[in-house]
Amino acid sequence: MAIEDFKKIIKNSNNIVFFGGAGVSTESGIPDFRSKAGLYSKRKDKNLSPEYVLSYTCFKRETDKFFDFYKNNMIYLDSKPNAAHKALARLEEEGKLKAVITQNIDELHQIAGSKNVLELHGSVHRNYCVKCGKTFDIDYIIEKEGIPTCDKCGGLVRPDVVLYEEGLDMDVLNKAVKYIRAADVLIVGGTSLVVYPAAGLVDQYRGDKLILINKSSTKYDKRALMTFNESIGSVLKRAIDY
Repeated sequence: MAIEDFKKIIKNSNNIVFFGGAGVSTESGIPDFRSKAGLYSKRKDKNLSPEYVLSYTCFKRETDKFFDFYKNNMIYLDSKPNAAHKALARLEEEGKLKAVITQNIDELHQIAGSKNVLELHGSVHRNYCVKCGKTFDIDYIIEKEGIPTCDKCGGLVRPDVVLYEEGLDMDVLNKAVKYIRAADVLIVGGTSLVVYPAAGLVDQYRGDKLILINKSSTKYDKRALMTFNESIGSVLKRAIDY
């Protein structure tokens, strides 16, 4: 019955916003961070904390260790959009979905066809020289052995992603808040809503149609109109009926 109710909500709304986390991409074969098989379990040096390996401090002080982990564990170019990505792209095409707000850095939403995607944590596909600002694609990072440096000035090239100890892009965050506050329906999927400040975006929602799709429970479940503790791709595919 819940899916049928979800279908009606989608059918009757033209102002839907989606906010998603790592669970959206796991169904495309990209590991999450904190599960037993997650990215944090893959670091070679177990003496280094997961937060440190992907921190700004590690990037600056032990750049070789940062890129060794980053190149081997954060880039998944063979991954393809799954049912969730495709369903959301279709909703946007139909004029119902106004924005996708994502914590993921893989650009699978864009590859699926979504146009208005707000990337809270950046993208592995964008990289830039910290010295002169020249931009580079993902292939440049992959093909460079060891630490990637700029072919123009020799400066360090870094991924355009938010590292631990760095703040979110305030322009992106403010846009996300604006969309969520104005939304009629807010669909939250693939996130346990424990990592801040991104998780706090749900508190900006002012409507009464909060839909949560996550395999585990969240602290927002009681506030939600509906909760689905199952595959996000399966739920969205059934709800959008394609």
